[in-house]
Amino acid sequence: ALALEISILCDAEVALIVFSTKGKLFEYSTDSGTDRILERYERYSYAERELVATDAESQGNWSLEYSKLKAKIEVLQKNQRHFLGEGLDAMSLKELQNLEQQLDVALKQIRSRKNQLMYESISELQRKEKALQEQNNQLGKKLKEKEKALAQQPEWELQSPGQNSPPFLLTKSLPSLNISGAYQATDTSTAVEKAARPQQSRSNTLMPPWML
Repeated sequence: ALALEISILCDAEVALIVFSTKGKLFEYSTDSGTDRILERYERYSYAERELVATDAESQGNWSLEYSKLKAKIEVLQKNQRHFLGEGLDAMSLKELQNLEQQLDVALKQIRSRKNQLMYESISELQRKEKALQEQNNQLGKKLKEKEKALAQQPEWELQSPGQNSPPFLLTKSLPSLNISGAYQATDTSTAVEKAARPQQSRSNTLMPPWML
């Protein structure tokens, strides 16, 4: 009756197995049947045990992995101190020789990498120098072409008589006009002076002495 009430109240599948003190078996189950309920129970119990075992194994693996990583970190820190020249008192002769060999190998690699970078830098500078030289040559070529064009321009202007002949005629005619004008002006002033002198002398002779 209790199992029936539980199955109704909880809406669950219930299987009940009871052994009496005399060894009698009493069994009760809902509509699914005892065998089916027990099979389902074993399946879920097995899955739960596997999950618990997996978690325990995972925890053990993590602990082991942590121990390995911790030991590796300690070794790396110790080697770093040795490379810096610290903690050498506890090292044996063989360990010191191995450390020296490691440092030699590392130094060779460092020098090789440095030389490679220097070679690449020099190659890049040579490439830029070549590009600048080509650019300079092009600019020099253009400059020579412009100088050649400017040198040929006066010859071309001398070959066109329609434009250059009038200025030459004008410059030739102007001096003659200026010179002739100067001569005419000089002759005119001289004639005026000559004409004024007789009149002045004549007036001086005709005027009475008391008016002078």
